[in-house]
Amino acid sequence: MIARDNGQVVLVSGAIPGETVVARVERSGKGVVFAKVVTVAEASADRRDPFTDPLCGGCLYAHVAYPRQLEIKGQIIADALSRIGRVPLKAAVPVTASPAEGYRMRARLHVRGGRIGFFREGTHEICDARTTRQLLPETCDVLDRVSTTLRAADAGQVDEIEVSENISADQRALHLNAVATSEPDWIATLAGAAGVTGVMLGTRLLVGDPHVVDTLTVDGRQLALRRHVESFFQGNRFLIGALVARVMQHVPQQAEVVDWYAGVGLFAVAAAATRAARVKAVEGDRVAARDLVFNASRCEGAVEAIAKPVESFGRGGGRRVDVLIVDPPRAGMSREAIERARTLEAPVIVYVSCDVATLARDVRRFIDAGYNLSSVDAFDLFPNTPHVETVVRLERNPVS
Repeated sequence: MIARDNGQVVLVSGAIPGETVVARVERSGKGVVFAKVVTVAEASADRRDPFTDPLCGGCLYAHVAYPRQLEIKGQIIADALSRIGRVPLKAAVPVTASPAEGYRMRARLHVRGGRIGFFREGTHEICDARTTRQLLPETCDVLDRVSTTLRAADAGQVDEIEVSENISADQRALHLNAVATSEPDWIATLAGAAGVTGVMLGTRLLVGDPHVVDTLTVDGRQLALRRHVESFFQGNRFLIGALVARVMQHVPQQAEVVDWYAGVGLFAVAAAATRAARVKAVEGDRVAARDLVFNASRCEGAVEAIAKPVESFGRGGGRRVDVLIVDPPRAGMSREAIERARTLEAPVIVYVSCDVATLARDVRRFIDAGYNLSSVDAFDLFPNTPHVETVVRLERNPVS
């Protein structure tokens, strides 16, 4: 949370807006001071006892009542758009709520001394993933069994584990990052662990299938998407359908759609299935692009998968573009990508973002290129954290 002292911006961990607290300054850098609450002199009515250590990964808002978390996130979006994007909003940003436990389908965990968990904020100390409540209990059970195997085998060469499971949690793949080049004996034990449908060690598949398949329903149509354990995918099992449905509200029937940073094809496949759209889906990541090609092949020609960076995309064939969907990584869009997008002359751009600062920056760039911001919605894909997923609609100004 932000405080100010004699004009100095102070980011205060463990506070809630409106409170009076005593905070200890821990460090400073780039004109910002970082502090941590020591005592609360006047508490907010929205303060609650945290269910775990708030500094354990993914729990920085654990001390804030959930309805207030949603309010704060809406304010964060509005502040970024006003301050960075220079676009004051006329109404509060609605944030769709999520169940706060067991929501997470993808996670990267760290391994130290056989212990598996998240890093405590600002450190390399391991904290127990189970206490954060982000993962399902059965997922934590799997990680406990993996941890037992690693400790028994003294498998110190494993330093990270990615876990990826589908929405229904009946498929679960693991990717182990290890410095060892040979296959250790303990892998056989791990590969047979209950609840694990695939295991990779580095670039090698050891057992099962490195993919999981998600099935979701959007506008009455059932979608099935394959994804590799290393592919990016939206991480909240409870809100993914609502997020896709909201994006689809901005796609007309039989539209010509370009989908940038398409990942495994979540929005592209949905547009083809629910809007009878023709889609060019562009993804530069090698692993995700393979999933995109596979998923596009099941769309009866409605989705063309293009495995290359968006900066190298050209419209081709002179076809119009009705809607451009972009879902870039946290760093947002490059200037070259913004310029490429401008040349497509799409009447509508739907921008999906997990970072409000880069979203606001890019919204400003699109406005300067002739677009207007017409709607803003948000989804709390990351409960108990400061992060929020935002969907904005930009409309191109008519040529006078």
